[in-house]
Amino acid sequence: MSAELLLGVGGLALLDMLSPTALGVTVYLLLTEKERLGSRLIVYLITVAAFYFLAGIAVRLGMDVVMKVFSSILKNRILSWFMLITGVLLFTASFYYPKNTKSDVPRPKSKSAAAMIALGFTTSLIEVGTAFPYFAAIGLMSASNLAVCQWLPILAGYNFIMLLPPLILFILHLLFGRVMQQPLEKMRVKLMSYSGSAVSWMMSIFGLILIFYSLDYL
Repeated sequence: MSAELLLGVGGLALLDMLSPTALGVTVYLLLTEKERLGSRLIVYLITVAAFYFLAGIAVRLGMDVVMKVFSSILKNRILSWFMLITGVLLFTASFYYPKNTKSDVPRPKSKSAAAMIALGFTTSLIEVGTAFPYFAAIGLMSASNLAVCQWLPILAGYNFIMLLPPLILFILHLLFGRVMQQPLEKMRVKLMSYSGSAVSWMMSIFGLILIFYSLDYL
């Protein structure tokens, strides 16, 4: 296991921290929940982490087959050119994607633990399709031919890093209480106003990945 691999996966995990959904739900709960805040928030975050972790395991186990198919596709020059053009278009479009689009964060319909689990599952199911940094990190681990005992802890660490911002906010809320009210309000407004920024980043990264993997076969 090389330091370059760990740095690459760690960098992608840091990028995945930009995802606004889990952070937005956390801010909403911190602002609105007065009773059993900790247990409800932890249930939600554990659900999100478990979903991504299991999805990551499933993708990693099937990655060998996918990589073989992907490699054979890349050897076709026409398809490689198509991927290159698609990557360039995605990368270019990322600069023009509306970054000021307002969108409210998902909210639980009730305050029960089951509602938190349902919310975590729903938001994860919606976002996992656009989790390009996550899939890129799994691709790096697959290309490095790591054993299960090696890539499984890395995958768990990735999910932990990805959910660090909500955890840090929760700890700060516990430590400073009402002092955090105003910063959380400002953060909620920014998350609603600039939710398009995360999508823009994902588009640019996925575009670069397509460009990078198509160049060798042109």
